[in-house]
Amino acid sequence: TWHLKKIPQIVRERTFSLDSPKFEAKPELELNSVCGIECQRKLPVPSLSDLKNLLSYETVFENGTRTLTEVNVLGAVLDPAANTTTRRPLRRKRQIYGTDSRFSIYDKRFMTNFPFNTAVKISTGCSGILVSPKHVLTAAHCLHNGKDYVKGSKRLRVGLMKTKSRGSGRKRKGAKRSRREISTSDGLPSFQWTRVKSTHIPKGWFKGVSGDIALDYDYAVLELKRPHKRKYMELGISPTIKMMPGSMIHFSGFDNDRSGQLVYRFCSISDESNDLFYQYCDAEPGSTGSGIYLRLKEPNKKKWKRKIIAVYSGHQWVDINGEQQDYNVAVRITPLKYAQICFWIHGNDGNCTQG
Repeated sequence: TWHLKKIPQIVRERTFSLDSPKFEAKPELELNSVCGIECQRKLPVPSLSDLKNLLSYETVFENGTRTLTEVNVLGAVLDPAANTTTRRPLRRKRQIYGTDSRFSIYDKRFMTNFPFNTAVKISTGCSGILVSPKHVLTAAHCLHNGKDYVKGSKRLRVGLMKTKSRGSGRKRKGAKRSRREISTSDGLPSFQWTRVKSTHIPKGWFKGVSGDIALDYDYAVLELKRPHKRKYMELGISPTIKMMPGSMIHFSGFDNDRSGQLVYRFCSISDESNDLFYQYCDAEPGSTGSGIYLRLKEPNKKKWKRKIIAVYSGHQWVDINGEQQDYNVAVRITPLKYAQICFWIHGNDGNCTQG
């Protein structure tokens, strides 16, 4: 069941203009030198002033201008056991480079319907997920390498899967649907590209704040120039592994090795910290930024609902007991991150009190 939680408040304090970014960084689809499981265990609990600094954010607009917004955090519960991880026996049924357990979605009846139609393609080479009529959630490193914004992010675009294949034309009312309308001749989706109006990235992602890339803050929200009319997926607070049916997560994206295809996968989580999930879902670069979701029951209802509970960050080498192991890592939507992302979507915290 989805459990309602009281959400901290993110309150805008002041906004400053900054110099325009250079947009010269190279996109890095695989991150190195990040804080892994062992490192996470040793991290101190952030203080309230730390949180205010980490959750302040930059906004870049389509004309290249940039602002920094400082925030205050109200009602945050600082958990002294925040960064302890829950060790689970590793069931390595699906290694990252073992048997490929991904599914390519070819049939347009699935591709263009919920939940698969919430997956979008980002013009810098990543994936994302629709979280409102005008907003997309993705990974911060798809747009920024910790020091500068990546090439191509100045004229950022988002690709939404089209509901009709190219060349199918308009159909007469009452006419039978052709086979071509249901699935494209080559089995690949086509995209309708939309310009991005603005981008929000938490300050915790920038190297100057943390001294290193902080994977905990590898998320960003893009505001589209024009709203879409598709069903989007709501945000949810990430439950612990024990509270997930079969400890299973699901996500869809556009993996580079399956060019143009929508690729779906599911797997169980191997380990978790307060901010990250470590898992062995098969995923190649290109799927980075995908929204990870669960399907749980609504409180006091018989209805089931899918919600986004994490953002897929990518493949990582992680130090465990002095040895390097590889995982695919996802950034969990904690109550604080829920408050921030919800604030970016609505422009205030009035709609973000319960998660």
